[in-house]
Amino acid sequence: MSDLVQTAVVTGAGRGFGRAIAAALVARGTHVIGIARDGQELHAVRDDLGEGFTPIAADATDEALAAEVIRTHRPGLLVLNAGATPHMAPVQEQTWETFSRNWEVDTRHVFTWTGAALREPLAPGSLVLSMSSGAALGGSPLSGGYASAKAAVRYLRQYGAEESGRAGSGIRFVTVLPDMTPVGGVGDVGVTGYAARVGVDRETFIEGRQPILTLEQVGKAVVELAGNPDSGPEYRLGAEGLSPIG
Repeated sequence: MSDLVQTAVVTGAGRGFGRAIAAALVARGTHVIGIARDGQELHAVRDDLGEGFTPIAADATDEALAAEVIRTHRPGLLVLNAGATPHMAPVQEQTWETFSRNWEVDTRHVFTWTGAALREPLAPGSLVLSMSSGAALGGSPLSGGYASAKAAVRYLRQYGAEESGRAGSGIRFVTVLPDMTPVGGVGDVGVTGYAARVGVDRETFIEGRQPILTLEQVGKAVVELAGNPDSGPEYRLGAEGLSPIG
């Protein structure tokens, strides 16, 4: 990993992908500021990872929080992973409130931290890595606005990179699109929903999607991208590893 990344911020760090990413970074000597709403989950991560992990129980969509964390900790890496679990139902059974849930959390928090990274700004060579989803490429008919919210995350990466280039700030913006996997909180709900939709049990559905992306692979992928200043802008992430998009 680059010497630049001495401190990282990981949103949604209390469980799933976020916890795995935090663990991988701490293992490589990076101090991680972990943000999530659930303080108990965060303190469990702290107990597991030790002094290399600093928990902050807060709402990752809070603009004042983003600015304060960047000013106080001067991270070389932002991993924007926080997200809501979508309401699993076909479109005719959604309300606007359930449909827009991921716009209000996933997209909004990437918007918030992207803006803060550019305004402060982060140091040249810093990386803003946002977690989108493979659903942004193919849709997800059972998860309301999830796919479109994750597609907007891809556009925010593009906009952030363009503004960094215009300002000459040298901040990198990268987006990762993980495949659906039962080991993540959102993916676990998705697997259950789509197994029922096609009329098979959960185990059969998972078996048909082998090999499955693991939490360890997610953490490894983030470490790899953080340490590669010549990385591309977008990657699909599956059990076989990172694959550039475009």
